Amino acid sequence: MAAGLFALLDDVAALVKLTTASLDDVAGAAGRASAKAAGVVVDDAAVTPRYVQGLEPRRELSIIGRIARGSLINKILIILPVALLLSQFAPWALTPILMLGGLYLSYEGAEKVWEKITGHEEQAEARNEAVAAAPEENEKKIVSSAVRTDFILSAEIMVIALNEVASEGLVSRAVILAFVAVVITVLVYGVVALIVKMDDAGLALSKRESPGVAGFGRGLVKAMPIVLATLSNVGIVAMLWVGGHILLVGVDELGFHPPYAFVHHLEELLGGGFPGWLVNTACSAVIGLVVGGILVAIAHLLPRRKQEQHV
Repeated sequence: MAAGLFALLDDVAALVKLTTASLDDVAGAAGRASAKAAGVVVDDAAVTPRYVQGLEPRRELSIIGRIARGSLINKILIILPVALLLSQFAPWALTPILMLGGLYLSYEGAEKVWEKITGHEEQAEARNEAVAAAPEENEKKIVSSAVRTDFILSAEIMVIALNEVASEGLVSRAVILAFVAVVITVLVYGVVALIVKMDDAGLALSKRESPGVAGFGRGLVKAMPIVLATLSNVGIVAMLWVGGHILLVGVDELGFHPPYAFVHHLEELLGGGFPGWLVNTACSAVIGLVVGGILVAIAHLLPRRKQEQHV
């Protein structure tokens, strides 16, 4: 009986060791997947602050929290199961679906550029002022718009992570993607919350008795509008970059190689590394701007044609 007990303990120890090794493998794969998605995470963090720019400070964290909740729902309840099912039964469909998201991001980015060029950016600021007057209805619109944009970026993050762990089993893939979804959402929106509340922190520091601390606080308050405006512009470029990159890689995977081959040739001419990455990023942003500009033009022409037909 003692021998049987020791044999059972040996089996339990072996099972624990196997489980620990499996967890280590999952953690390692999750870490690799998160690292691969880091570029899009930066874009996501840059895009989001523009949705709360100009809003009443006391509602900023509430709106960011709602966007973060929507982002997590996007990743866990929609993107993750769909990505797993497609990767298991129809992996060929992932690229075309992702390219539709690239078109949307390119359109969003180009529309923001169009607003800046035509002076319609003031209308966006007026919309933000309207939020202060009718918070419930208009905040829903802002959150809805942010969550839609986040959906595309989240899909890109999850597909990048999925490609990194494609060799894992279905259950391991699900666990890894869920881990990546939670960690990246907390990271992105935690950073965004810190960014948009830095002016409040600066205001609190400016009231301290220490001249050095108070001076730093005042400098922080003065700097934050510039930082937020810069991040807003970075967010626009990020949408064009990510959208264009999705389209660039997508058409290559679908069999049309010249655009990607040309960009890759430029990267090689510069020796790869950071200069090569910079060229790839610039080319992707230009592609996003051109494609997005065409979509914006179509979107603006359609209402005019309808009006002319009615006249």
